Amino acid sequence: MMAGAVVEIVRSAGGCAVIDGGFATQLEALGADINDPLWSAACLITKPHLIKEVHMQYLEAGADVIISSSYQATIPGFLARGILLEDAEGLLRTSVELALEARDEFWKSTLRKSKPVYNRALVAASIGSYGAYLADGSEYSGSYGEDITIEKLKDFHRRRLQVLASAGPDLIAFEAIPNKMEAQALVELLEEEDIQVPSWICFSSVDGKNLCSGESFADCLQILNASDKVAIVGVNCTPPQFIESIIRELKKQTKKAIAVYPNSGEVWDGRAKRWLPVQCFGHKSFDVLAKRWQEAGASFIGGCCRTTPSTIRAVSKILKGKMAYSATQI
Repeated sequence: MMAGAVVEIVRSAGGCAVIDGGFATQLEALGADINDPLWSAACLITKPHLIKEVHMQYLEAGADVIISSSYQATIPGFLARGILLEDAEGLLRTSVELALEARDEFWKSTLRKSKPVYNRALVAASIGSYGAYLADGSEYSGSYGEDITIEKLKDFHRRRLQVLASAGPDLIAFEAIPNKMEAQALVELLEEEDIQVPSWICFSSVDGKNLCSGESFADCLQILNASDKVAIVGVNCTPPQFIESIIRELKKQTKKAIAVYPNSGEVWDGRAKRWLPVQCFGHKSFDVLAKRWQEAGASFIGGCCRTTPSTIRAVSKILKGKMAYSATQI
């Protein structure tokens, strides 16, 4: 059963809530340098005001859910930078607090308008996969090596989950999970820690048929379906042309709400260190596809890498019709 807040946001958004878009992409647009092992989480240390500004831009674009900047923020990652444990945990909390501050300030300003056209957004605390911390490409393959066990994955995620859950988010967002073992570890961890914040677990896929590891959605959803702690399931950081068929597959395998927030369709060329243009899109733009994802059964729709506030504004407009306006019109 979905948590009350989750049901309410979907209802008030007209049946489909809008998730925000690419975070690092927008930080770079504002002048941040994220060429760092901590990726966008480095800005928690150096430029927290830019993180808040990105959240504001997505709220203005019509996002009903904003995701914290903690995807790549891990305690081992911070410790490796010489940051003390206490400060590392403080930075994790800061990622949630910045999103909450942005949400509350934006909501206050919206209420002052004569015709508010926004919903009070939810804040999701982001938790990236173990592979995202390794930063060795394994987040795209799910190949963590033979010595990685469920227990090791639980130990890796445990303290970060405790700290982020205690910071007051509305949701916990486990993002781009590439294999079944990590999904199992996360479900067990939510139970062991008795986390009271509703969670979503979103997988990543490179072929549109299976997880990055090659394991089936059906196998993984059996694990998630058995957990009351997981309110929402879905995929992110996956090419947009695969999303509609994935939603149809998920609908067969689960009764939980479905979230999809694919990347822009551009492909990162690791050798040349550049983004290659969108392929396989045909003539359909991201927002037109988003409408089809809603019709296929998704309750939460947004964007991942290389999507921007203008992408999210277009998605919000097409999904909500007259409910959504650009920030300049209100």
